Amino acid sequence: MAGVSTQENGDGDPRRAIELLWGVPGPPRRGPKPKLATADVVRAAVALADADGIEAVTIRRVAEQLGVSPMSLYTYVPGRAELLDLMIDHAHGELATIEDGLGWRAALTAIAEDQWALFHRHPWLLQVTTSRSALGPHSFAKYEQELRAIDGIGLGDVEMDAVVSLVTGLVRTTARSSLDNARLVRATGLTDAQWWERAGPVLAGIPAADAAHFPISSRVGQAAGEAHNAAENPAYTFRFGLARVLDGIEALVTTRAAERPPAS
Repeated sequence: MAGVSTQENGDGDPRRAIELLWGVPGPPRRGPKPKLATADVVRAAVALADADGIEAVTIRRVAEQLGVSPMSLYTYVPGRAELLDLMIDHAHGELATIEDGLGWRAALTAIAEDQWALFHRHPWLLQVTTSRSALGPHSFAKYEQELRAIDGIGLGDVEMDAVVSLVTGLVRTTARSSLDNARLVRATGLTDAQWWERAGPVLAGIPAADAAHFPISSRVGQAAGEAHNAAENPAYTFRFGLARVLDGIEALVTTRAAERPPAS
């Protein structure tokens, strides 16, 4: 999100992260039985990120939440990068299973809406890089469900992957705008409408910025502002954009079906 740092999580030990994600036991340890489970550490880290942002998730802070020493936390996770991988997969476990028989368009819409809600529950998901995340069972299930929604509709495998990236990318981008706007309201104490009440008269008093010089932007900006009571409405943009993306996919699938030679 704007003004919030992105957290890199691709520099950990991928082997150990994958083992933890899939429940592969590590080497046997001597000493007393551990007081916690790895899942306890992950839940505490997620709660901390939800409350204070991803920057708050450090080994020391998570250990404090659990009432243990920072060094003892390394019994459960090798480091912060691997912990971020576990947190991402844990969050993906909240995604609903889309019922069969919806049709590909309704299924993709349900998937996108569910992910939009997930980002709003866990804004820190937009602050972590995912291109090198160690894939766990919930992240695999997420991708499988996204692909299953469009399997067999006439797209090639590479195109299916691209469609999933297109839809999930739209969700991420618009959710980021939505959360940025909410963060600005909290930080300034002003809604968009209140901010424009202050800025609008100043702008109106500048001759070079009047409608005569910028007729289209003035007309469209006024219409959008009146419709949304704000400069922008990320939720509207998300749903409008999703519908247009699905229209494009549907047009491609229809064209492919028309070009397919009849079965002999």
